[in-house]
Amino acid sequence: MTDTARARKLADRIRVVVAETLERRIKDPRLGFVTITDARVTGDLREATVFYTVYGDDAERAASAAALESAKGILRSEVGRQTGVRFTPSLTFVADAIPENARTIEDLLAKARAADAELRSNAVGKTHAAGEDPYRAPREDDDADADGDDEE
Repeated sequence: MTDTARARKLADRIRVVVAETLERRIKDPRLGFVTITDARVTGDLREATVFYTVYGDDAERAASAAALESAKGILRSEVGRQTGVRFTPSLTFVADAIPENARTIEDLLAKARAADAELRSNAVGKTHAAGEDPYRAPREDDDADADGDDEE
């Protein structure tokens, strides 16, 4: 097993341990609806970055971030106890940008749909400048010349 596979496996385990510990042991009232989305561990297994999302407004996100920072010691000791690694990685909590990115993408898609609808409404009743079939169709005598049946 390579070091990257070991780091990935440890990161997955840390994600599960932190999520379960937050659910069962941490009773901080500032902690809102927190979801642990991902965890990443450095190659030397010394530092772990835990990504999370919080359902709510900016004040609830800030309160949850403060609660996670204050619970960092308990979470780290629980990670060390449940993973059994020689050196327990230090934990860093980072708010995940996925919800904001998804919201931005949804806004862009809504703008594109609105622009398409406006273009469609402007096109109602309009015709092509060159007629229905703007491509030149071969004439009948051109077809006869192409067959090689020249009578000259």
